[in-house]
Amino acid sequence: MQSDITAAMRSGEVLRRDTLRMAESAIYNAEKRDRRELSDDEVAAVIAREVKTRRESVEAFRKGDREDLAAKEEAEITILAAYLPEQLTEAEMAALVAEAVATTGAAGPRDMGKVMGWLSPRTKGRADGRLLSQLVGQALAKLPG
Repeated sequence: MQSDITAAMRSGEVLRRDTLRMAESAIYNAEKRDRRELSDDEVAAVIAREVKTRRESVEAFRKGDREDLAAKEEAEITILAAYLPEQLTEAEMAALVAEAVATTGAAGPRDMGKVMGWLSPRTKGRADGRLLSQLVGQALAKLPG
């Protein structure tokens, strides 16, 4: 990431430079808090948190009719996404949800926690939790139980 910051500085990409610096700062703060160097998975989790924060900001800015700020946040999301594991497509998530429902023996909406518990370690850092939760809810609503 440091070499990408340097490259962005040399090429004059202010948004990229600033976004990467913020991410690097979040990683540094997490390392200071935990008093150790973070593993690759933990670094990915920090970056995923940064992306999630920006997605929430995009929604808030859109509700406030601030499309200019929403566009800036989306550009930052795009920059940070390059440092995350490849995201699952909606079709891949739907297939995993179907497998989770079958494997856990879920009978209805009350089994949401059981299904999400099965899915979480398999999708960590590779799927938007809100969308995944929505897909699980839809799948469980279709069950007779």
